[in-house]
Amino acid sequence: MAEGAAEEAPADGSGDSAVSAPERGVAPIKPQYLATKEQFHEFLEATGKEKVLRETEVVGPDSQDLAEPEAKRARVEDGPAEDGQLEIGQTEEAAEFREQPQTQKRARGQNKGRPHLKPPHYDGNRLCPSLVQGSAAKCFFGGRCRFLHDVGRYLETKPADLGPCCVLFETFGRCPYGVTCRFAGAHLGPEGQNLVREELVTQGVQPSRVRNGLDKALQQQLRKRKVRFERSEWALRQLGPAPGPAPAVAASGEAVQAEAAPGPCDGDAQQALPGSPVQTCGPLTDEDVVRLRPCEKKRLDISGKLYLAPLTTCGNLPFRRICKRFGADVTCGEMAICTSLLQGQTSEWALLKRHQSEDLFGVQLEGAFPDTMTRCAELLNRTVDVDFVDINVGCPIDLVYKKGGGCALMNRSTKFRQIVLGMNQVLDVPLTVKIRTGVQERTHVAHRLLPELRGWGVALATLHGRSREQRYTKLADWQYIQQCVEAANPMPLFGNGDILSYEDANRAMKTGVAGVMIARGALLKPWLFTEIKEQRHWDISSSERLDILRDFTHYGLEHWGSDTQGVEKTRRFLLEWLSFLCRYVPVGLLERLPQRINERPPYYLGRDYLETLMASQNSADWVRLSEMLLGPVPPNFVFLPKHKANSYK
Repeated sequence: MAEGAAEEAPADGSGDSAVSAPERGVAPIKPQYLATKEQFHEFLEATGKEKVLRETEVVGPDSQDLAEPEAKRARVEDGPAEDGQLEIGQTEEAAEFREQPQTQKRARGQNKGRPHLKPPHYDGNRLCPSLVQGSAAKCFFGGRCRFLHDVGRYLETKPADLGPCCVLFETFGRCPYGVTCRFAGAHLGPEGQNLVREELVTQGVQPSRVRNGLDKALQQQLRKRKVRFERSEWALRQLGPAPGPAPAVAASGEAVQAEAAPGPCDGDAQQALPGSPVQTCGPLTDEDVVRLRPCEKKRLDISGKLYLAPLTTCGNLPFRRICKRFGADVTCGEMAICTSLLQGQTSEWALLKRHQSEDLFGVQLEGAFPDTMTRCAELLNRTVDVDFVDINVGCPIDLVYKKGGGCALMNRSTKFRQIVLGMNQVLDVPLTVKIRTGVQERTHVAHRLLPELRGWGVALATLHGRSREQRYTKLADWQYIQQCVEAANPMPLFGNGDILSYEDANRAMKTGVAGVMIARGALLKPWLFTEIKEQRHWDISSSERLDILRDFTHYGLEHWGSDTQGVEKTRRFLLEWLSFLCRYVPVGLLERLPQRINERPPYYLGRDYLETLMASQNSADWVRLSEMLLGPVPPNFVFLPKHKANSYK
């Protein structure tokens, strides 16, 4: 779980002594650009249709008129704001707000009741994958197949194409989604055949630029619990009494009867995974023990590099590709649950995928017990291509914390130690750990934990300068991070929290940290990495920002697919990202540089229509932006942001 994607920083800017009182919580925009809420929405409504249609010429002839944005209603929850609570951008009420106590709570946390609706044509109207992949003679599912095999009937219900250009066809020379592609007109012949661009195919341009996929044979072995973890069994025995095999967990989450302890096994179980150090079952011999001992670990030298946090909000792999283009040095997959990986869950294994552009890449694991975490580490050591493995001991969400994982491990030192030692024994790559200052706001424990982590063999630690209780309600405590640098020495310590400009990064590096991890700052402006490396404020134009969004949609279609399911998945991740991007204030509009991460923008009119539209925190306007890139939304489309404080209706 990303630190920085789970909650929101409040507008009050508590703890920011560098910001003057009249400006606290509101970005300082030049007076000539400021507007009231009525002026803001009137401008979008008056000029929206003409200008949006002009911007959406790239969508093609099938584009439809975009709906006008809804009028702004109550903030977040369906009622009026609480007394003393400032609605975003209400500069005319800011003075009154500053006179009132700053004790009221803003809406926080997740919208857990969000609708998850499939497009209506999914049910009973999906074309069989065997037809899509050119195997019409033999259905993959045989007589049990519930998909359509009549292409003509499928085309009768298929929605109109979204545009004249298919990014998969243009990039790889062939679109694997064939007639189901929402841009199929770009690569279907006169008789409905799927065309191929031979010049790209012969050049070896393949869509297999992503590694760490889940092999089907491995998935079946994991689901049948027939994968042996010899190195883990040996490592766990060194930690104390043998814990025995981890209890198997059914798909529903209920525990089921575990298999017998290691011993004689059948022929299937004897087939260990490729790369396994031991291929036998039963008691370990002295020779086995020697082979089980970890070899010399690879070195991880990332001091001074820019580390992109494993964010979970906006589709991790396509977003990582955007940030790599702008200078992110180190990337990490979003948090994966170790028990789900051991069960062979496809959705969880997708979090481990690595694009070929990621030269320094790690994966992040979450778990609460030494046996499952150690076995998962051994499994990844055999099967995935990574440069390091990170343990998330900073996740604050209740779902993880109440099970003993995430931040809870900071108060479970025995389990924490066993997890680190066990994983270190079975990994050939460095092990890193991410922590917070502590669980309680006024009880810091990181400075006591870091020397222990160093002694346990952790290669690098990252400290987020807030406690679990704080979440994101105050600025990160970089003075405490500086204190922890000395406690961690000579183990490298990265700092995390509130980096939104190169000046913030420079101040952070003065604390002595080995480097900085960037989370929400990258969500607000992914070009932040370029700003830090070039030591400048980039007054990026609205058209350049739209190009970034277009690239994200291309990466999303490449990753999730160009059929209806892939398009809508890309759209939803784009909309989640737009819920953060709208907080960015262009450099040329600011009265004081730089913008602080705890400052929300007031209402303002940008230098052009698109810049104004991108500043809207109305989720309906984000949908309009998505339609400029991905075409009209499906009927009855509903979007509610993941986090309560991210938009108004």
